[in-house]
Amino acid sequence: MKNIYVGNLSFTAKEEEVRSLFEPFGQIEKVQIITNRDTGQSRGFAFVEMPDDAQAEAAINGLNGKEIAGRALSVNEARPRTERPPHAGGGGGRGRDRGRGR
Repeated sequence: MKNIYVGNLSFTAKEEEVRSLFEPFGQIEKVQIITNRDTGQSRGFAFVEMPDDAQAEAAINGLNGKEIAGRALSVNEARPRTERPPHAGGGGGRGRDRGRGR
């Protein structure tokens, strides 16, 4: 199973469109367009999972740099997700005077 990163997508791209780009290269397990969790709008990239490594490599080589909707796609093997440290507070000082007027 190979996970493929697809970057520089149009913000209006739909899952079906991304799937149709990859289908000529082989079987697709999953397509996930990444969206902003607050607005639901696309963030301009997606991940495609293909079960056959050779087909995935062919898709990467065939689609990287291909222009779709006026944008050159960036297609490569996805890097494993790294763990981010938990967000440590520190924001804003709500409800405090913060030293004004002293």
